[in-house]
Amino acid sequence: MKILIVQDYLRSGGTERQSVFMATSFAKAGHEVTLLTFRPRGVIEFEGEQQPFAFRSLQSFDTGLDWFAPGLLKAAEEASPDVVLCMGRMANCYAGFIQKRLPRAAVVCTMRTGKLLPYLFVRSLRLCRHIIANSHVAKRVLTDDHDIESHKITVIHNSVLRFTDETAARNNALRRYHGANPTTVVILNVAMFRPEKNQRELIEICAKLPGYLDWQLWLGGDGVARKKCERLAHDLGLGSRVKFLGYQSDPTPLYLASDVAVLASQSESLPNFLIEAQLHGVPVVAYDVVGVGECFVPDRSGYLIANKDQTGFITALDKLIRQPAERRRFSQVGREHAQANFVPGRQMQAQLNVFHDLTKQ
Repeated sequence: MKILIVQDYLRSGGTERQSVFMATSFAKAGHEVTLLTFRPRGVIEFEGEQQPFAFRSLQSFDTGLDWFAPGLLKAAEEASPDVVLCMGRMANCYAGFIQKRLPRAAVVCTMRTGKLLPYLFVRSLRLCRHIIANSHVAKRVLTDDHDIESHKITVIHNSVLRFTDETAARNNALRRYHGANPTTVVILNVAMFRPEKNQRELIEICAKLPGYLDWQLWLGGDGVARKKCERLAHDLGLGSRVKFLGYQSDPTPLYLASDVAVLASQSESLPNFLIEAQLHGVPVVAYDVVGVGECFVPDRSGYLIANKDQTGFITALDKLIRQPAERRRFSQVGREHAQANFVPGRQMQAQLNVFHDLTKQ
């Protein structure tokens, strides 16, 4: 089977990592795979000369424009794919045009965002052959808000891209490097610094915790909102308690060093960060936005807080900081849940099963 994966740009987000992961997995399963991006290669690393899939970008130099896809339809035609998988908002906006140009191909849209959908995205949802949503809540958004027929949508959760076995040692060296004592509770968030990811509110929440509690907030990631968050942490007098760790090509060491994962994002579908945190046994406190509640087991491996209920968030976080036994109980349930629901092999096979069914039609 010839599979074309379309993505605007390989920035450091979860969707982009899933694109590279799927391209690699499909190719290793024996399929001919091309990963086509609008902008030239971004920060995500491939496997060098061992890369099992073809890679091509449409822009001869990086214009910085995510939507600019010169020659997209011609490139798709030349690839002669059986299946076209569109990843990300910009790629999905073009999916309807690709389906019209390649009527014999099965163009598959993806629903992986909590943001409002542009007109062209919605148009593509109606024109494409099928849709893969990465959460059941995302599917309900499509059926209830956009009148997409349920039979046209398959829910396949994200695959875990990074994990260690249960015997992996706690990363005490990293904790010591950042001044965390053995009793310090390390609170972790890994995400791009964009306004919708809402790291600002995480800083505000931690500032309202009782001053005598021993905690640090580690923020992994980079982006346009980082400087404002740094200023906020300084203005709130948090000093060395908030660590800005920058872009993490592999955040596994952070999971092994942390005690609680937190998410206040206002735009999600199924956040990889929480899935990876669960697999590493890190309990969760998160706002209830699209798909977040499917990443963990509420009240058994984390706390799902009504969106914008800052008081409830503070209460839950305070409880986990004070109660190490509760963190240990949540940790075991989280590992079991992630291992049962987000293992890569099963997720990739589910995608391929959808593709096979579509190509038989």
